[in-house]
Amino acid sequence: MLEKTKKLLRIRNSTIREMLAEALGTFILMVFGLSSVAQVVLGKGNSGHYLSINMAFGIGVTLGVYAAGGVSGAHLNAAITITQCVLGKISVTTLAAYIIGQFLGSFMAAATVFALYYDAIYHYTNGSLTVSGPTATAMIFSTYPAPNVSLQGAFFTEFTATVMLILGVMVIHDERNNAAIKGAQPMLSGVLVLGIGLGMGLNTGYAINPSRDLPPRIFTAMAGWGTAVFTAEHSWWWVPVAAPILGSLFGVFIYKLCIDIHNQPGHETEHEKEQTGTETS
Repeated sequence: MLEKTKKLLRIRNSTIREMLAEALGTFILMVFGLSSVAQVVLGKGNSGHYLSINMAFGIGVTLGVYAAGGVSGAHLNAAITITQCVLGKISVTTLAAYIIGQFLGSFMAAATVFALYYDAIYHYTNGSLTVSGPTATAMIFSTYPAPNVSLQGAFFTEFTATVMLILGVMVIHDERNNAAIKGAQPMLSGVLVLGIGLGMGLNTGYAINPSRDLPPRIFTAMAGWGTAVFTAEHSWWWVPVAAPILGSLFGVFIYKLCIDIHNQPGHETEHEKEQTGTETS
């Protein structure tokens, strides 16, 4: 009985540790990302441009993965966590802990950026916090589709961008294929997100992550923007939640179909052969 209790305590402590790691990693990611959007919007283009937002999110991902990677694996994305659970790689308990951590970190990042730019936001808006219009600021915290993009087009954009995200993540981390060295994986993950932003950000702002989009949206609803953050653009809010989850699952299916099922357990990759040759030399 005593051993069982100790085991349960170890599991609980490990789960809490992983939850806090996800919270910190997501917090770092989101503070870098959201503050860059705030600077571009509130600076009216004089303190940065779209490229600076892409770069800041890439830097945030890199540092977030470095921070949490050794403890939780640094999912920092509910779509990836749900996919890992569907694949049987993490338990439902771990799923809940990771998502709670991600949502907590993202929510606190939104609150931090709001406090950081509080004076600038109220000066820019004259005290009127709106989702749309010439002084709209809700897009600092969450994504909204471009005016010329249909809901179906926006959904497909988020779905496709997340497919590319998960394909890139698996390419970087797949030890049975040609994975990057561990020290470089966080940096390459950041470059991956930078690339997605550079090529697929026009239509929707590339949320590609429910943990990036939903908690700040909840924060804005509470902080003065109201329920319009959920009803705007034909109730757009659910798209950055559902499309990344489906895109992540589909991306894994594609990778397994094209790469993973062909790598047998005993199969020696070219990368391993090179390592063996180097060690022999």
